[in-house]
Amino acid sequence: MLEVIETAVHSIAEIGEMILELCGVGVLLYSGAKAFYHWAWESHASGGIHMGEGISMTLEFLLAAEVLHTMNAHEPKELIFLAAMVAIRAAMTLEIHLELKSEKAAKRLEAEEKRKEVERREKEKAEKEAQMRKLWE
Repeated sequence: MLEVIETAVHSIAEIGEMILELCGVGVLLYSGAKAFYHWAWESHASGGIHMGEGISMTLEFLLAAEVLHTMNAHEPKELIFLAAMVAIRAAMTLEIHLELKSEKAAKRLEAEEKRKEVERREKEKAEKEAQMRKLWE
């Protein structure tokens, strides 16, 4: 009875691993297409953000698949390999996350500077109009 449960758990883990890897591939393909669209037809800068987000999400799916894979790993050599893969993917995910965070912060800062410039110009225009009205009075 215990062997049947163990076999079922391992089979479910294998199926879950395949599903998570398939989801990761799907996310990567979708993100690649979306990034290319934004790069080609909208803004070259935003394509990188969309691709980075997709890669980050893909790595998270692959990390989850690796965690499930550890359930079926029995040899120490295989466990060491899986631990190395998890560490590498976690480091890549962190690096991409930090890079995206800094890119988004730079874009927000740039947008804020543009907004302030527009406000400054509108204020100058309003002051000039007020001066013109005073001259005509």
